[in-house]
Amino acid sequence: MCYTIRQPETKGQTIPHVNSTETLQLFHDLGVYTHGHFLLSSGRHSDEYWEKFRIFEHPDVTERLCGQVAERYRDQAVAVVVGPTTGGALLAQEVARQLGVRCMIAEPTAGGGRELRRGFMLHPGERVLIVDDVLTTGLSVRETLEALQAYGPEILGVELLIDRSNGEASRQFDVPCHALLSVAARSYEPGACPLCRAGQPLVKPGTRKIPDQR
Repeated sequence: MCYTIRQPETKGQTIPHVNSTETLQLFHDLGVYTHGHFLLSSGRHSDEYWEKFRIFEHPDVTERLCGQVAERYRDQAVAVVVGPTTGGALLAQEVARQLGVRCMIAEPTAGGGRELRRGFMLHPGERVLIVDDVLTTGLSVRETLEALQAYGPEILGVELLIDRSNGEASRQFDVPCHALLSVAARSYEPGACPLCRAGQPLVKPGTRKIPDQR
């Protein structure tokens, strides 16, 4: 696999950055990155899984990573940070805290897609930053963008912790998209999965149902 880390330019407050080697070692030490045979939320299979919730076990690490995201937008007059549940919402809250702005959550609907609930309300023209944890197919981010369309905000961009598509999935978005760590990860359609052919047990981590289970 090929790994790169995208370093944002900083102004004012200095946020300590880590290079790709340090980031991978950090994720390994925290149990974020594991090998096996996994069923992803997209329905595809993979020989690796990024358990981003192990990052939230260490608030100082979360603060540091979110600080890199916040510095990219320090001077861009962000009004609201929006994150899809669950990991994206947790990251969005920390980024919003560091920027001193509001935070909203994009939650799944019963019929598919996402929406703002619980009294959250965007106003036309408000400058919005979307934050998510791991990008594979882009479904969660795409659903979040669609949920915000009716409010008419100005979407400044999408920020990701990990992009498992190495930049491929983000091409579907018509807004800027950046990831702290970009990974060329392998994934397979179930019918073409070599791990299935080898008889390796399939594990479904995470909490989101795969598409045909909605």
